[in-house]
Amino acid sequence: MSTAPRPSSRRAGRPADRAKRAAILEAATRSFFDHGFAATSIEQVAADAGVSKVTVYNHFGDKRSLFAASVDRECDKMRGHFSISQAGEGTIRERLRTIGEAMVAFLARPEMIRFEHRIAAETESDPDLGRAFLEAGPWRMKTEFAAFLEHAAEAGELLIADPAIAAEQFVSMCKGMGDLDRRFGARPDPQESLQRIERAVDVFLAAYSPEESASL
Repeated sequence: MSTAPRPSSRRAGRPADRAKRAAILEAATRSFFDHGFAATSIEQVAADAGVSKVTVYNHFGDKRSLFAASVDRECDKMRGHFSISQAGEGTIRERLRTIGEAMVAFLARPEMIRFEHRIAAETESDPDLGRAFLEAGPWRMKTEFAAFLEHAAEAGELLIADPAIAAEQFVSMCKGMGDLDRRFGARPDPQESLQRIERAVDVFLAAYSPEESASL
């Protein structure tokens, strides 16, 4: 006598697994940003997420991998601005200005500044932690912004031989001395920050825009 196939328990459990993973990441990100890497424990993350310690390990393997996933999750808030699918929305000047403003606002958040201070201090005794942060955060964001610039070059909006270097130049100009001000406790003038970004876009396009180059 045949019976109907039983539903796969693995498939049925996927939404719950995704919910648990999201809860773990939320709790871990909050802890890493508030307390740093060393002071964050898997036990506390599990308790805050409402799961067992074993569940955390099953999803992420170890604390270092959980840290990398948390940094990657936080950087997702910026990466949407580099989306190739949005590359045709607005002029290249408008899109670069939006990226510059979003990037500076992202880095200027008090929790981000505290987090960078803590990770920098912990990296002195644990260099691999610094590399994990760079790989999951700044280096990946640079790669994706460089891909955005390369796409703009392929569309004829920019003339760029080395998108990776161009990405570094643009980010550095947008941050300027305001980045140091924030790191050492000063409060940059918001209007000054906007003006800095506007001038950064001007200089960037003077160097890399086909239209600007043709007029020189």
